[in-house]
Amino acid sequence: MEQAAIVCYWFAMALYLVATMLYAYHFVTKRAVFSWYATFATGAGFLTHTASIGLHWAATGVTPITGPFNSLSLAAWTLILIYFVVEHIVKLKLYGIVLVPLAFVAMAAGQILAGAESFELSEAAVAQLDSWRVAMHVALIMIANAGFAVGAVASGVYLLQGAQLKKHKTSALMKRLPSLTQTQMIARRAIMLAYPLYTAGMVLGIVRAIEFDLNWWFDPRVMMSGVVWAIYGSYLLLYYRKNASGTVLARIAIIGLVAVIILAIFARTLATGFHIFGL
Repeated sequence: MEQAAIVCYWFAMALYLVATMLYAYHFVTKRAVFSWYATFATGAGFLTHTASIGLHWAATGVTPITGPFNSLSLAAWTLILIYFVVEHIVKLKLYGIVLVPLAFVAMAAGQILAGAESFELSEAAVAQLDSWRVAMHVALIMIANAGFAVGAVASGVYLLQGAQLKKHKTSALMKRLPSLTQTQMIARRAIMLAYPLYTAGMVLGIVRAIEFDLNWWFDPRVMMSGVVWAIYGSYLLLYYRKNASGTVLARIAIIGLVAVIILAIFARTLATGFHIFGL
């Protein structure tokens, strides 16, 4: 079963890579056939990836939220899931050029770090993880992070378009991008949906830490999560109060994603705190 999980994992990576190229061809040529095949390859990769996660879980008994390989694989899976939602709601294939390869990179990094999974959790750690609150905490945080990634990518497109318009320069590729209003709307909606999920995930994690009387406030991952929460909270506050331009909001969204990435690195490198992710 473990061999089948590995085969499915590599097939999923290959399909995501093929989908990335097809999304790029579709963006350049605008031929519908590339769009259909890109969606098909992404969907096939997602199903194969899902099978890999399930088979690996069944074969090893290790939950998908522990270890660098599992957590990165689950993060990639969540990113593809959110991208599919975005693609089918706003009918835009553009973001597949960025988000699908991000999932591929996460899976490749997980494969490289697979050897770091050779550790056994203590009885105390197993007890901490054995709760629906922990599962919901991880799921909500990962879904929110995927939403933040969508918002940051859309914000990057917004800044690129704005810079071109200020220079009064356009190109054939730039004309294929969605409008400024549309990119800003996608970024805003993605962050508006992700922020309450992130908040709920943080609350569930804190509640679980309090149950075990853990010193959660001084955990590096908790403190960095607070920074991410504050960044995106300021994004929404500035938007609703109309105190910032679209350019400022776009920059805040990108800074927030940088903070999310730094947090992910902390989670897998720092040996301090009560989170069980250190290498």
